[in-house]
Parts: sequence; structure tokens; C-alpha cells
Amino acid sequence: MGVRKVTIEELLGRPLSKVEKANAPKSVYVAGRLEIPLKGYRVAVVGTRTPMWVEKAKAITAALVDQGYVIVSGLARGIDTIAHTTAILKGGKTIAVLPCPLDRFYPPSNRGLQLRIMREHLAISQFPLGAEIAVGNFPKRNRTMALISHAMVMVEARSGGGTMIAGWEAIRLRRPLLIYEGLSHLPWVQEMKKSGALLFRTEDELLELLKRALTAEWR
Repeated sequence: MGVRKVTIEELLGRPLSKVEKANAPKSVYVAGRLEIPLKGYRVAVVGTRTPMWVEKAKAITAALVDQGYVIVSGLARGIDTIAHTTAILKGGKTIAVLPCPLDRFYPPSNRGLQLRIMREHLAISQFPLGAEIAVGNFPKRNRTMALISHAMVMVEARSGGGTMIAGWEAIRLRRPLLIYEGLSHLPWVQEMKKSGALLFRTEDELLELLKRALTAEWR
């Protein structure tokens, strides 16, 4: 399976800031072909397990891949699966950040997708081989997903879910957070907007906002 252990600094190719060090794992386990330290801008695409806007998620991911962004997600059912599979079908690169060790599969239905990502792209886990899958793994996974990404795009969400947690973690880490305008009715989305999150309507608007945000953040 080709699993190896690397520090977060080795993975990113740079030291962590004081803010990033809080809640960051010291090391992670990786499997896949993508070069380490990671290259290129990485954008996390996140959403719920029961997506309503499947075609919107596909369009957003495809637009990001066309611009050369590496797609990061959590390999969960729903939006995560759509993000990974769309990136692969479009000939892009994708990174799966797992809530389980690399020798286990969650959800089991994504076993084939996980194995393909481990062969052809990159899978990352902060949990050692053989470890049990615990409830607390999921927020940890979301924090690490935000940490390794340059920006996060929220396609769909519900109150109290993992997507909301991931969004707040992106804000804490000072990553650009871009939220589909269809979620603007959620009170916590409005709170995120006050904290710097940006709303977008179309893929073109997303790409323009993302370009500006990344230029300002990482120049």
C-alpha cells in the first residue's frame, strides 16, 4: 500500500504558524503518487452527506480543476464523493483527508474510490494503521483538511454538521472561505460572512473571488 509517515511541515514544505500549530497533528500517514511537499494551490470542497445540488457541486469542482487547483475533500458520502470523483474524471488531482487509518475504509461504500486515490492521487490520515474509528476523528479530520488547504469552498451544509465545523476552522486558520449563495439563509453562514467569508453565485464569480483571495493571502 506504500504508506509512509511524514510531519505536517514535510507535507506542506514549510513551518507552521502559531495559529496553525494549534490542533494540528505532528505527523500524518500518506499514500499516493502526489509529490511531497505538496505542490500547487489546494482547495477544499465540502458539503453534506445528502447533497441536494449534485450538478452544482460537479460544476464547481470541474471549474476549479480546469484552473489547475488540487481538490481536497474528506471522502464522506455526498459532496465529498462528488468532489473527488469529478476531479478524477476531469483529469485533475485530488487529496482525500480521512477520518480513519489508511488500512480502513469509511464509508465502506467508498472503498474502491479510496484505493484509487491511494494509488493515483493522495490519501492522508492522522490516525495510525489499525486504529479504531472514533466519533472524535471527524472534527479532527476537518481541522486537518482545512490546514492543508489554501482555501475552502462550501457547496452545501446544514446546521451543526461537519461542514459547519470545517468552515469555522478555515476562518480560524485564516483561509479564504467561499460559500455558495444558496446557503445564505442559514444564520451561521451570515455569522461566517461577518468573519470574512465570501458568498458566490456562479462558477466564474467563485474563480474570480478565489483568485483575488489567494493573491492577497499568499503573495
